[in-house]
Order: sequence, then C-alpha cells, then structure tokens
Amino acid sequence: MFKGRHFDRSIILLCVRWYLAYGLSLRNLEEMMQERNIHVDHSTVHRWVLRFSSQLLERLNKRKRSVTAKWHVDETYVKVRGKWMYFYRAIDSVGDTVEFFFSEHRDLAAAKRFFNKALNRHGRPDRVVIDGSQTNREAIISCDMIDRLRSGYGKNEQKPISIRASKYLNNRIEQDHRRIKRRRVQVTRGRRHCPLRDRTGPHDAQATGEACL
Repeated sequence: MFKGRHFDRSIILLCVRWYLAYGLSLRNLEEMMQERNIHVDHSTVHRWVLRFSSQLLERLNKRKRSVTAKWHVDETYVKVRGKWMYFYRAIDSVGDTVEFFFSEHRDLAAAKRFFNKALNRHGRPDRVVIDGSQTNREAIISCDMIDRLRSGYGKNEQKPISIRASKYLNNRIEQDHRRIKRRRVQVTRGRRHCPLRDRTGPHDAQATGEACL
C-alpha cells in the first residue's frame, strides 16, 4: 500500500489516523509533525487521507470486531459539501458504528435502504432501539419480514426483531451524533468527504492504525 512513498508508513498512518479519529485540521497535523522534527506539508497529509482512507476502510471492515445484537438507530441533519442531508446511523451497545447512510429525503424508502444495508452487512440484531419514529419502525418491520421470508420457515425460523421506542434509551446515539457533527464542521470547510471519518467511533479509532498491518 505504501510502496514508493517518501515518508515511512508509520508517519503516514499516524497522520491519517489522527485526522480520521480526532477533530484535527490538516494544518494542526502539519504543526504537530514539525514539533516532532518531521517536515510534511498539510497538502501532503490531505493527499494521504484521500488516497488511503477508502483502502483503510475496506481493511478495517474485515478486521473490525462483530457488532453486538442490540442497536441504537437515529437520524440527524448535517451539511455535506454545502448541501443539507439526512444522516442515518446505527451504533451497537458498546458504541461501535454499525452502519450509516446519507439521504436527501427523510422517508420510508430512505429508512428501508439504510436498514437493508445494515442487515446485509452485519446480519440480524435481537433488538433495535429507536426514538419513537414511526417511519423507522415501519422500515424495520418491513425489512425484518423480508429477511425472514428469504431465510425460510422451519426449525431455524428466526424471531422478529424486537423494537424498543424510547427517547431516554436512545440518548446514547443522540449524544454520539454531537461528536460526529463536531468533526463534520471541519469537513465542510472546503474539504472532500471522507467515509472512514464517519465510520470511526471511539473504539473503531484504535483499530484504524492496525488495519494495514
């Protein structure tokens, strides 16, 4: 992955990981490297992020620990490249990101696409906690029913996903949205969108540096 690069891979990984995991700007990273007697321009760091983030995301998904069977699901409104979008996201009971999805519309079709994406990637959870959204409830029931029909009935018939509507219990992901939004403030300041930055959670960040080993 790093063949032919002027800088050692440990330096590249460190800059990319810090950019993705924390609320640092490119110039912040340039100054931090200079303090360590490593002279790298912020534009070079930017190229590293654009070049390696998608590859790290792919490797991280292969090595990332399995999500738990309890999901917290919510959506919020964020600005991406100057355009307001609905940001669907799910985390598990330990705070790891399950899946995320951007949509121009907040409707049943968008919710179904999000849940189908999550189910196809991670399988079925035992319980999903939502904030009381009827649209999300209908999407979960619909996707769950289709998934159970595909798996067939018989001895291994799967139980329906338990849905718990609670504003209080879903406070975990709502608080996590604030952290995501703080990161995205910098992304909207003339930067390109980086998918791994959205996916990296408090526990995912530790695995980012290991994904290329």
